[in-house]
Amino acid sequence: MDSEFLETTVDKFTFRVKRNCWYSAEGVWAQLEGDRTRLGLTDYLQQSSGDMAFVEVRPSGTEMKAGNELASVETMKVQMEVASPLSGTVVEVNERLEAKPELVNEDPYGEGWLAVVVPSAWEAERASLLSDEQYLEAVRGKALKELGKQ
Repeated sequence: MDSEFLETTVDKFTFRVKRNCWYSAEGVWAQLEGDRTRLGLTDYLQQSSGDMAFVEVRPSGTEMKAGNELASVETMKVQMEVASPLSGTVVEVNERLEAKPELVNEDPYGEGWLAVVVPSAWEAERASLLSDEQYLEAVRGKALKELGKQ
């Protein structure tokens, strides 16, 4: 098993959770990088949403509160708003997603990241996020429930 990730398999689906990240219950990961935080969609969220057709991230300079829209995503299955798990200012956007939204599906924790934010209340807001192991358990529970096995 790749030590960079925790994994759980439910039925025929395997979901990966990146270690050393924080997670919103809605499926957004946050990785602290110095005074900045990189955000993206989790493997579970991208798998359950389907193939990305369109990803639009709020532009650099946007200030937001936790729960505000960070991005809007369209797939063949769903159209959804992605809520930011943190308050702060967007300082970088993954512009590659404009031409290649499928990067979110192919590499959700790597090339498919959404934005980099300078958080304004990291310590306070981190308390409401899940650790990698807590999120792995939440994903397992959601997947079992969707399959009617819980």
